[in-house]
Order: sequence, then C-alpha cells, then structure tokens
Amino acid sequence: MTSRPSAVTQVVAIGIGAALFFVLGRFAAIPTPIPNTTINIQYALLAVLAVLYGPAVGLLAGLIGHVLIDATGYGIWFSWELATAVFGLLVGLAMLRNHVREGEFGTSTAVRFNLAVIVSHAVAWLLVAPLGDILIYAEPANKVFAQGALAFAANSVTTCVLGTIVLAAYARTRTRTGSLTVGE
Repeated sequence: MTSRPSAVTQVVAIGIGAALFFVLGRFAAIPTPIPNTTINIQYALLAVLAVLYGPAVGLLAGLIGHVLIDATGYGIWFSWELATAVFGLLVGLAMLRNHVREGEFGTSTAVRFNLAVIVSHAVAWLLVAPLGDILIYAEPANKVFAQGALAFAANSVTTCVLGTIVLAAYARTRTRTGSLTVGE
C-alpha cells in the first residue's frame, strides 16, 4: 500500500521545493546560445518532489520557485512559469501510485518515470511556453519555438539522468515492506 504524505508534509515540501528550485535555477543555470534559455538541473528536483509528494507539490513548488527566479532576474514571464507548473503537475499525475517512498524503484518504475518526464517536458516546453509567449506576449514564433525546443531537450536529459539517480538512491535508503523477518 502506497503511503500518502500528510497535508503538513506536502506544505513543507512545497516550501522547501520552491526554495531549492529557486536556488538551483538562479545560481546553477548554464547559459546557452539561445537568448533567455538555460540548461537547468532544478527540474530533476521538481520531478523527484512530484514523485515523492504528488502532483500538487510538483505544481506549486515549480510555480512558486519559477516566479521567484523570474522576479529576481528577467522579470515575471507567466508563460514559462505556467509551463513549469504544468511539468510538475504532469509528472506527479503520471507517477501516482508509485512505491518509491516504500523503497521500490525497479526498472519498470524508472522507465515510467523517464517517459513521464519526457512527455511532461514536451507539453511544457513545446506547447505551453511557446504558445503562451505568442498569445500573451506576441513573441515571434520562430524564437519561442527555438527556445522551447532547447528547453525540452536540455531539461529532458538533465531531469531523466539526475532524477533517476536521485530516486534510485532515495529508494535504497528506505526499508521495503516485508523485508524484515523474524529469526528462527
């Protein structure tokens, strides 16, 4: 049986997740040749939070963290902040009823996680962000789809690699249900 984190745990995860998302996004982003687009590792953290604590945590930690990054940098850019929230939500929804918190992260869960990450990044960066940029900010389509394509590719790779490593390591720290036996 998958244990569901309490509401208090989820609120704490949102706060800590948003703060870590902000710090990683603000100070660990790697610039690229495409304007206002960076290679980010904070999406691995966001995906891990969404897996462990659920879609609401993924959505809110991502949204709040990205708003903080933008508010202290480029300025609020709602289409990309919304895309981050959509990414966190979708990964959380795709990974409902997992058993990572109970110490299970086998091949099928890893494959499911990586597929969830890739599809969620595709929706966020190939649809939500560019279409939002066009509809809200009247940005040129070729620019925003180039930015979205780079964000999709870079974020997918970093999230799949780092997220899988972190979830596998986390699962190994957990005691599996039924793994303890009484000696004879």
